[in-house]
Amino acid sequence: MVTGVIDWVDARIPMTDTWNKHLAQYPTPVNFNFWYFFGSLAMLVLVNQILTGIWLTMNYNPSAEGAFASVEYIMRDVEYGWLLRYMHSTGASFFFIVVYLHMFRGLIYGSYQKPRELIWVFGMLIFLVLMAEAFMGYLLPWGQMSFWGAQVIISLFGALPVIGDDLTLWIRGDFVVSGATLTRFFALHVVALPLVLVVLVFLHIVALHEVGSNNPEGIEIKKKKGSVPESELSKFKFHKQFSGKKDIVDAAPFFPYFVVKDVVGIAVFLFFFAAVIFYLPEGGGYFLEPPNFEPANGLKTPEHIAPVWYYTPFYAILRAIPDKLIGVIVFGSSVMILCFLPWFDRCKVRSIRYRSIWHKLNITQFIICFIILGILGALPATPTYTLISQICSFGYFAFFALLWFYSKNEKCKPVPERITK
Repeated sequence: MVTGVIDWVDARIPMTDTWNKHLAQYPTPVNFNFWYFFGSLAMLVLVNQILTGIWLTMNYNPSAEGAFASVEYIMRDVEYGWLLRYMHSTGASFFFIVVYLHMFRGLIYGSYQKPRELIWVFGMLIFLVLMAEAFMGYLLPWGQMSFWGAQVIISLFGALPVIGDDLTLWIRGDFVVSGATLTRFFALHVVALPLVLVVLVFLHIVALHEVGSNNPEGIEIKKKKGSVPESELSKFKFHKQFSGKKDIVDAAPFFPYFVVKDVVGIAVFLFFFAAVIFYLPEGGGYFLEPPNFEPANGLKTPEHIAPVWYYTPFYAILRAIPDKLIGVIVFGSSVMILCFLPWFDRCKVRSIRYRSIWHKLNITQFIICFIILGILGALPATPTYTLISQICSFGYFAFFALLWFYSKNEKCKPVPERITK
């Protein structure tokens, strides 16, 4: 009877074929390492954010008069409301931790290079939507830092010539950050942006499964039929689920082998996630700032206004530029330039294992500059910090310029014919 039901469904929608193509028989490189956990972890945290967000909206009041009180009600009176709130707020920070590490893996192993440019572009669009989603969600508790952070960021659009003032007014829905701003941010946060995010994640995965996963060696596991002589086939590892597909070498089905591997990574991740939720939910003031436990007050400015930690590298770049308009342009460029990384890198070799020492040094200085900018963005602006921010901002953009110049004729190590372990 079960077989009959499955056949009936398959005749109307290709469930079995989809299962086999994208999970059961999806050929996965056998040399995946630690860095390949973060794709599945990002999916896990996305599900956590959606589910906890749905439950939080059931008791949230999206109005300037009731927003802060409703959050306090969730924390104090709703059964397990405190847990849902911390799972959501801590989940936002963990989401960005996972995404940044996922992006770093793509950077060092060249997962953005041909034919995976579209995967990278979809991934960067996901990152941009995540930033907008987190920013709008950050306003919803209607605390002091939420209110003033939104005031500062929205005012940046006013620097744009001609359309700046009208655009700022349209975003706020009022002449100041008010209940109208909160209502529209709530609608975008819980409905519009999650839908866009889910669609982009779907396209990201479909694009990935069309061209296949990259691996730490940066070589393809899919060989054209006939490219491997029959006499040499015994040297390559095949799996019984790929029988008859002699063009796939050094691969194993994603299910169950890599599903089991991901379960181990998920278990370790949940251990740290739970530890933070139960013992350090504010993250030392980085996940939830102390001023945000005070209701929003438009007449009282916090001593130091800073965004959440995952925005601070880009915020430091913004503050490093004295001119407001140029600062906004550079700020936007610092995010958008990441989308064009596949076209800055003109080297044929993908993995950092075989790239030149210049490429390794360039990536190292890029990561160091990014981390320093993240630290400085959370600190008050001083002449010394501003100077360091300017130097690190130069290093941030220099990464792309240098990559363009040396990658074309880069001297790399020989790349192996097949995956080595």
